[in-house]
Amino acid sequence: MFTDRTEAGRRLAVRLGHLRGQDVVVLGLPRGGVPIAFEVARELDAPLDVILVRKLGVPVQPELGFGAIGEGGVRVVDPGVVRMAGLRPEDMAPVEEHEREVLARRAERFRAGRPGVSLEGRTAVVVDDGIATGSTARAACRVARAHGAGRIVLAAPVCAPDVEARLGDDADEIVCLVAPESLGAIGQWYEDFTQVDDAEVTDLLSRAGTARSGPGAGAGTARGVSREVLMDLGKAELPGTLAVPAGAPGIVVFAHGSGSGRHSPRNRYVAEVLNGAGLGTLLFDLLTPAEEDDRANVFDVPLLAERLAQATGWVREHLPGLRVGYFGASTGAAAALWAAAGRGDGRENGMDGRGEGGEGGMDGRRGGEGGADGRGGVAAVVSRGGRPDLAGPRLAEVSAPTLLIVGGRDEQVLELNESARGRLRCENRLEVVPGATHLFEEAGTLETAAALARDWFTRHLRGDG
Repeated sequence: MFTDRTEAGRRLAVRLGHLRGQDVVVLGLPRGGVPIAFEVARELDAPLDVILVRKLGVPVQPELGFGAIGEGGVRVVDPGVVRMAGLRPEDMAPVEEHEREVLARRAERFRAGRPGVSLEGRTAVVVDDGIATGSTARAACRVARAHGAGRIVLAAPVCAPDVEARLGDDADEIVCLVAPESLGAIGQWYEDFTQVDDAEVTDLLSRAGTARSGPGAGAGTARGVSREVLMDLGKAELPGTLAVPAGAPGIVVFAHGSGSGRHSPRNRYVAEVLNGAGLGTLLFDLLTPAEEDDRANVFDVPLLAERLAQATGWVREHLPGLRVGYFGASTGAAAALWAAAGRGDGRENGMDGRGEGGEGGMDGRRGGEGGADGRGGVAAVVSRGGRPDLAGPRLAEVSAPTLLIVGGRDEQVLELNESARGRLRCENRLEVVPGATHLFEEAGTLETAAALARDWFTRHLRGDG
């Protein structure tokens, strides 16, 4: 069982790790295969494109495919399904005509007039969210072959058990994470199988192109990385998204608020702004799915602070020498301040990232007076729409320069921030973004908050403060 397509894509990417460094193009089958392909492309540091194929559904049962069509006039029909459904040519023709019109429209919409990525002589990794009858996957492989792919790898998180026998002639390698004897519907293997819309596909293609042309694209050193990670923090394994431009002086670890996670679009936007300024970022889930089921954990600031401290220890181990900052939203801001309490400028003493610090170390549920990061302290903290008041017992111990960003129309939270600021003894500033409410949804407000965070972190993580 997979949590969602993103989590499935991350796991599939690990299985495809042997392709990293090869001349690879990742091709997602719209629409459901694209979020998975996006994660694979990011891990392999490979270009992402769509491979446009349309399933031909039985008229009275459209979810059952009797075949598929693809770009370049490719057409694949499953004779067994045709016989079982009793389909005649006149039944199939209107379906194919309609799907070819849809295929042409989507080619224009997804690529916005841009040509597809060249496959000539390259390894094409064809990715979908699941393979049942195999008609769509077969058509995709044949489209890729027709466009010059030298080798084809077909990959999906879940597949029918006979996929090798069905598609072995069309793909040079087939990678499936699970192939249950009783497959059923693909969606039953995902906790969240929400339909992917065209806008999400277009956004993912755009983000993939930007990531490969931005700072640190293609870099593979400790100071030039962009990948999904799985952090072993002792009591929990937590997934994260790590991006560190080449030459970055520091990294910002994000602490999301209640009901959010590492895929928060707002935090992702802020992370992209920071990456553009040459700073590293780590977005991760503070709790496991099982822990999130207990709503008390979502508001347990000491627990969240412990996880943030442990994640910082992981960063110190894998990316030594980088100064560390915290960016927190909502309850995550309280966790950031709690974890940062007494940490100085990024080079002082601290705990070891596993809740076993030296003197005054954080012991897990309580938070403590040692460092949060294993070999150094926290250089700066930024709170966006945060609840610093929830870190009340620790506010006076925070020594890292702290910026509080609040929406001008978020009156209750603004009042709480003003009160909390009065208890801070470190360098601090309160910035009010006019017209913004709690989520910074109004036009231009999130951009303003991101710019404020960028300037604060640039100053303090570069040592200019």
